[in-house]
Parts: sequence; C-alpha cells; structure tokens
Amino acid sequence: MTEPYQNPWFLFNNHLETIYPALFRKVELNPFQPERIATPDNDFLDLFHLRGGNNKCVILSHGLEGNAHRAYIKGMAKVFYRNNFDVVAWNYRGCGEEMNKRLRFYHSGATEDLAVVVDHTLPKYDELYLIGFSLGGNLTLKYVGEREVNPKMRGVAVFSVPMDLYRSCLKISEPSNWVYSNRFLKSLKKKVVMKSQQMDGLAISEIENINTLKDFDDSYTGPLHGFKDAIDYYTQNSSIFFLDKIKIPTLIVNAKNDPFLSKECFPQVSNPLIQTEYPDRGGHVGFISFNGNGLYWSEQRALDFILSL
Repeated sequence: MTEPYQNPWFLFNNHLETIYPALFRKVELNPFQPERIATPDNDFLDLFHLRGGNNKCVILSHGLEGNAHRAYIKGMAKVFYRNNFDVVAWNYRGCGEEMNKRLRFYHSGATEDLAVVVDHTLPKYDELYLIGFSLGGNLTLKYVGEREVNPKMRGVAVFSVPMDLYRSCLKISEPSNWVYSNRFLKSLKKKVVMKSQQMDGLAISEIENINTLKDFDDSYTGPLHGFKDAIDYYTQNSSIFFLDKIKIPTLIVNAKNDPFLSKECFPQVSNPLIQTEYPDRGGHVGFISFNGNGLYWSEQRALDFILSL
C-alpha cells in the first residue's frame, strides 16, 4: 500500500510543487516507438509505444498543451514498463511537432479521439488500463463514464483532474495563478494563428483582445468543436457529471492545494467503484518524491492501485 504523500520540505507551497517538476525533472527512458494512426474524419493521431511483449498495457493521456514527451508522462511510462506493462502515450490533435489536418483541435472532452487510440490498442492485449493527468484525467473519466467499455478495460487512475471545467477555469484565472493561465493562453493563441495561416475558417482579427481562457473557449474551443459557447462546452464535458456512470475500478487523486482546481473538484462520490484521494499537498501534477527508486509518489500510487485490481 502506498504511504500517504509527504511533500519535500523545500517545496513549501503549491506553486513550487507545481513548477519544480515541470522545469527540473528529467526522466531517462528507452526511446518511444512512434506510430501515426488515422482518425475517421481524415486526421491523424501520433502514438508513442514502449513494447516489451507484455499482455497488458496502459494508455497515458497528457494535460493541457502537453504532449507524450513531458516528464510526468515519461515517469509514469517508465514505472509501468519496468513492471511488465506495455505503454502507449499519445499526442492530442495539434500537440505534436506537426499541426493536425482538420480545422478542429483537441479539447477536455474529446473522447472520440481517445476511443480511436483505445480501439487501435485493445486487440493487441488481454488487459488495458487508462491513466490521465489534468485535462487528460477529465478526458479519461468522461470516456469511461459515457460508454460501455470493453471487458479488457480493467481500471483507471487519474491525477490533478479539473472535474468541474467552468469553476476550474475561473480558479486558474485568478490573479495568483496568472503565470499559468497566461502561459496556456499564449500557447493556445499561437496555435490558432498558425492554423489560420494554413487553412480557412479561423478568424483571428480579434484574437489579441482575448485575455482569459474563458474568452478563448468562447471564441474558439466551443465553436470549433460544436458547442454554443464556453459554458456549453464546460457543461457538456465536465467529468464530474459522468462519475456515477463509471463501471470499472477508478482512482481519482487531487491535491487539496492544487492551484488549478476549484472546491467542486473534490466531490464526495457515491459510486463504489471510484476511490477518491485528496491529499493536502501535491500541487498540480506534482506529487514529487526524492527516493532511491526515482519514482514520484503519483507513479507509485498508480502502480499500486492497478496491480491491486
């Protein structure tokens, strides 16, 4: 059983716990084997494999403006590969080195793309598990909550999940979180501008007037993906509304000091298949540990949970 999380003494606030691993963590890992697969709407998704001839596999889903090569993905991939799992990490549309081909991008509830990855992977294995971080956690919970999953799908573990998208958007937009929201907003706006130069259908004349993530979702995320506006997008895709329908063992871990998460992201869940853990510390996709095995606490926790199923 995983010991309760204890933050390192020198990471004494939630911002340090969040920023430290993003800036300083390096993970040595066998090279991923890349694979590009087609989507039903004539786009593509890039997958990255660690293959060891195992009969069980984990699929890893990254966070907002992340990719399969972030340290938190590679750290989780490493621990599972060492414990006789194959691993599939993947990039959402527009999150790789090459822009995707369609006008749309990715979003917090784009489970149709996760379904493409799962359906491509399932025939190769006897057991499949899903692990998601932040936006990828929301995506993963929605995926397993909105459908009857294949019997090979055995479990889910997610970390730092903005289960209430609207209130988490408000939370990350608070002045104390400006460094995060501004970074995300700059990255998202840059992608829209790049795509507008490659294809028609994206008006960018007012993009410099967009100053919040909600404004961006009102102008781009919502309309590009078939939603009326940001609120409609948040309402239809917040995983908190899908928890009661999940039918496989699921672990949700959100740190109470996560600067991205509103209080609604720590619900009391009645579904007996869902185990929630809300440690006091951890930051956002942090859960840093310094120990002899090189694992972060979240990696050990995910491994222990999945091996217990």
